[in-house]
Amino acid sequence: MNNRPAPKRLPFTLPRLGLGTAPLGGLFEDVSDEDAAATLEAAGAAGMTYFDTAPRYGHGLAEQRLGRLLGPSGVTAPVISTKTGWLLRPRPDGSPGEVITDWTERGIRESLESSLTRLGRSSVDILYLHDPDDYPDEIRRTAYPAVRTLRDEGLIKAIGFGMNHSGPLASYVAEFEVDVVLIAGRLTLLDHEALTALLPVCARTGTSVVVGGVFNTGLLADPSPDAMFNYRPAPAQMVERARQCRALCDAYEVPIHAAAIQFPLLHPAVDSVVLGCRSAAEVTTNAAAARFPVPEELWQRLAGAGFVPGQLLEERVGR
Repeated sequence: MNNRPAPKRLPFTLPRLGLGTAPLGGLFEDVSDEDAAATLEAAGAAGMTYFDTAPRYGHGLAEQRLGRLLGPSGVTAPVISTKTGWLLRPRPDGSPGEVITDWTERGIRESLESSLTRLGRSSVDILYLHDPDDYPDEIRRTAYPAVRTLRDEGLIKAIGFGMNHSGPLASYVAEFEVDVVLIAGRLTLLDHEALTALLPVCARTGTSVVVGGVFNTGLLADPSPDAMFNYRPAPAQMVERARQCRALCDAYEVPIHAAAIQFPLLHPAVDSVVLGCRSAAEVTTNAAAARFPVPEELWQRLAGAGFVPGQLLEERVGR
C-alpha cells in the first residue's frame, strides 16, 4: 500500500522553524519595544525566515512591530502569514477597543488591507482564516470565496485555516481547496488529537501543515506546578505527565523542549513548527533546541511511554 503524501499545494517552501508573534503582541505579559526588536534580531541571526502574526495579537501591535522591525532584523525574503475573519475597532481616542467577527467579503478584504498597512507590505504569503470553528455557513458563503479572490489578485499566495481544534479543521480541509493549515496545541508530546483526522486528510490532499503551541502554553518547556496548559493553569495530572516526559529526556541528556519542538516534524505532512518567543534569549534557546540531536532510542522510549505514537516511528522507518 502506498502511503506517500500527495504533492504539496504551496507555491513556495515553508521553513521548518518559524517565529510566532503572539508574545510580541503582549500575550500573558507586556513586551517592550526594545525586547521586541531584540527578539526579531535574534530570529534573523538564528536563520529564521518564517513569521506568523495576526491582527488579534495585541490589537494590531504584533503586526506593527513585525512590519517596523523586520527589515532592521536582517531577515531577507521572509515568509509571512497573517490572519483574517476578525476586525479591530478602536475607541474614539485611538486606544484598542473591541474585536468583532466579520466573515463577509468586505470584512475579509478590510482585515487584510489593514494588516498590510501595519506590516508595511503590498502582499503576504499566507492568509489564514482565524478560528472559524463556529462559522461554517459564513465560511462557505462568503469567507472562503473572498480569500480565493484575494489570492487571484496576488495579495496573498496561499489560503489557510488557523485553529486550535483539529476536528473542524479537518472538515474544512476535506471540503475546500486548502494550501496550508495552522494547528495549535494538538500535535504535541501531550496531545495527539491532530493525528486522528487532520494529518491524514492533509497528507492525502497535499495540504501543508504548520504546528504551533508545541509546549502546550508552557508546560512542556518547564513542567512546574505553576505552569500553564492550553492557556489555563495546568492540572496536577498533566504536570506529573510532563515531568515523566522530562525524566525520559533527561536520561538521554536531551532538553525536553528539544523533543517537544522536533516531535511534530516526525510526521511527513508537517512542514513547519512556529514558536512564540518574547525575548532574544528564548529565540536563541529554541533555535538551538530545534537542532539538538535526539537519538532514535529516546524516540522509542517516548513511544513506549505514550508520548509519541508508535505509528509515527514505524512510518518514518518505512519512508
